[in-house]
Amino acid sequence: MTTTATAVESGGRVNVLAGMRLKKNVELVGGSPEIVALQQELERLARSDAKVLITGESGVGKEIVARSIHAQSSRAHHLFAPVNCAGLPETLLESELFGHVKGSFTGAYRDKPGKMETAHLGTVFLDEVGEMTLRMQGLLLRFLETGELQKVGADGGTRHVNVRIIAATNRDLRQLVSQGTFREDLFYRLNVIHIIVPPLRDRRQDIPALVNQFLLQFAGANGTSMLTVSPDAMNELMAYSWPGNVRELENAIERLVVTQQSGTIDCEHLPQEIRNSGSARAVAPKRERRKTVADDLYKRITETGESFWDSAYPMFMEREITRANIRDLIVLGLRETRGSYKILIRIFNMAPRDYKRFLNFLRKHDCHVPFKDYR
Repeated sequence: MTTTATAVESGGRVNVLAGMRLKKNVELVGGSPEIVALQQELERLARSDAKVLITGESGVGKEIVARSIHAQSSRAHHLFAPVNCAGLPETLLESELFGHVKGSFTGAYRDKPGKMETAHLGTVFLDEVGEMTLRMQGLLLRFLETGELQKVGADGGTRHVNVRIIAATNRDLRQLVSQGTFREDLFYRLNVIHIIVPPLRDRRQDIPALVNQFLLQFAGANGTSMLTVSPDAMNELMAYSWPGNVRELENAIERLVVTQQSGTIDCEHLPQEIRNSGSARAVAPKRERRKTVADDLYKRITETGESFWDSAYPMFMEREITRANIRDLIVLGLRETRGSYKILIRIFNMAPRDYKRFLNFLRKHDCHVPFKDYR
């Protein structure tokens, strides 16, 4: 999973049109192990019509992942219809999804089909699905169960449509379910296949490829010559934590292209917060770790007596957490054990005979952390 958050055309130009139909138009940018694994997984997913739930921080490229699934599927020659569930009030969102009939509300001067109808045989992408009201969740659940469209203001005459649903959110839907603000039955309907897109700070090696892609994109859009990036400036870009993820990187490169227009981007051309990232680098990981998935798992394992195999392992195998989360969990443990994996086995509530199995698991999934750093 990676810096991949950008779709590119085979000729190198970015194409993110809502009606994108041709498979060759969408690629995921990056060569890290995470992005390669994601590309392979998306190829497999494209061969089915299973519902997909994509989660990750804001700006990581969840919509690009959804477009990639659609573009590689048998539905690629039909419509990809994105809907921002957080950007519309409930009544307008209902009309946007299911359509309305003339006179059903103020301003409804004509019959209008919804995205579910216009995307028949295609894909509907529900972005920020966690922001839906409970009533809208009920309407969506009914559609998922029956495939029937019930237009706003219509008395009958429902129509069946065939669309693939891909949903995305930066919220923790399980937590919303426990809080009573998201329907549990809808969660399980949407969560057939779960894709987690990691933040850009966990896939820094893809940053140069993304930077070059954005430089090419914005040079073409602004009619300027192609800029280059000095090694020092690239190091600063790779060191920065990118709280806004790929979207923030894209915006930063666009500003540089517009203001610089020609020549080489050096450190002094970068925004102040990026140039200052070096001094904050040492404290940033500690600040981030306070609220990570790894911290929750570590507390769950060490305080409740739950085994690693019963907590973190199944979540990882079901793709609810990433290899970066597992590495962070191991780091927390090695700090406690001063680099001893044998003691780590004990505090993770595993039997001594699990030592080799545990290390093999970590190496197989590229989650192993060098113990010498913690001695």
